[in-house]
Amino acid sequence: MTTLSNTPYELLKVGMEAASPRLVTADDLYVFANSSGNHNPMHLPREDGDGDGRPEAIAPGMWVGALISSVLGNQLPGPGTLYKRQTLTFLDRAHAGETLVARVRVAEKLPGNVVRFDTWVERDDGLRICEGTAEVVAPVRPMSFDDMDVPALTVQRHQHFDRLLELAAPLPALATAVVAPEKPDALNGALLARDHTLIDPILVGCARKIAIAAEELGADLTGIEIIDVPDNRAAALRAVALIHEGRARALMKGHLHTDQLLHAILKKEGGLRTNRRLSHVFVMDVPGLDHLLFVTDAAINIAPDLDCKVSICQNAIDLALSLGIAQPKVGVLSAVETVTPSIPSTLDAAVLSKMADRGQITGGLVDGPLAMDNAINLEAARTKGITGLVAGHADILLAPNMEAGNMIAKELSFLAHAEAAGVVMGAQVPVILNSRADDDKARLASCAVAALYAESLK
Repeated sequence: MTTLSNTPYELLKVGMEAASPRLVTADDLYVFANSSGNHNPMHLPREDGDGDGRPEAIAPGMWVGALISSVLGNQLPGPGTLYKRQTLTFLDRAHAGETLVARVRVAEKLPGNVVRFDTWVERDDGLRICEGTAEVVAPVRPMSFDDMDVPALTVQRHQHFDRLLELAAPLPALATAVVAPEKPDALNGALLARDHTLIDPILVGCARKIAIAAEELGADLTGIEIIDVPDNRAAALRAVALIHEGRARALMKGHLHTDQLLHAILKKEGGLRTNRRLSHVFVMDVPGLDHLLFVTDAAINIAPDLDCKVSICQNAIDLALSLGIAQPKVGVLSAVETVTPSIPSTLDAAVLSKMADRGQITGGLVDGPLAMDNAINLEAARTKGITGLVAGHADILLAPNMEAGNMIAKELSFLAHAEAAGVVMGAQVPVILNSRADDDKARLASCAVAALYAESLK
């Protein structure tokens, strides 16, 4: 908390100065674009506004000018100040990543509590960005203000998914059997990923329905292989066969029931079984969180026993490793953070932790039981006296059952505005599982995750 105090009109003297430094961040530019309605690409950090092949990320002039108002309103004269007029002449441009210093100097005291200031903004190397004068009505009595009354902002931006897409961009398109893409939303995800060279789709399903879906989208399927299998179960089996034939290295769910796809994967003869249980992993980009968050299992194993949780844990660790996380930290969740015999999930969590210590689960750090708060929030962990490398820093949240995992993922998506990619692990190849509610970024991220994991299997 910072307490802001003012200098009333009577105490102001010509020559008094104040200044405030400010680092220009990408988030500043996004906040200004949203609050002002000015979406000029010259000011958006990831856009190339002038076509020269690189983003400009120029700080808008009015945002730069607003830095002057922050000095006048916070410092000199401070709280209680009201603007009358401001002139600005722009001498140069500021960009994201630069540090600016806004400065004001009392130039003249005028009747009616009006004060004229010389104002300017310069880079920290002294180069002036803009200059001008401001006239304000200064406060007449002392006043202070605690700035904790101003709420903080979290910019809803999914930079972690952007990084995944950048990592996957150099990889060759992943040959992917797309099962029953017979509705526009199911087909569109595959075509979008193809356009971004993430996957090379083979469409397996009813050719007539696929053509109708493409017509609704206005999409051209020229050059895409379509294998006409009208029955969904048969289409799933044919897609699995493409894996064994070496023609595809991933599966993607289209418009069919998940259990129909899983049935084909889990067949003892001709399926894609391994020595692991299948499990679903949500890879989540949560605004305000400085790392990817994995939630598992939220879609396949309803009430997993300890043996199943070993696979769930190892599957998630393997996926996190393939995405560049050097030593994934797994928080095994329960309602409490102490081993409590009456709560079976705490016993499972303790055993999983010990199994990781003994090398039965590899590649990551595993700790539990942990409640949700102390798994992801360091202060909450410290308050409970929980130490270790996982508490407060979990990359992976291993839920006690599917209901809890699904609730966590949906709450993060719809309350915390997270984007969620979804992949099924534990088969011979990754299985891309998209939801009809997923937007384009989530669909692309799911394909990027599958491509990166498939690359790690080579």
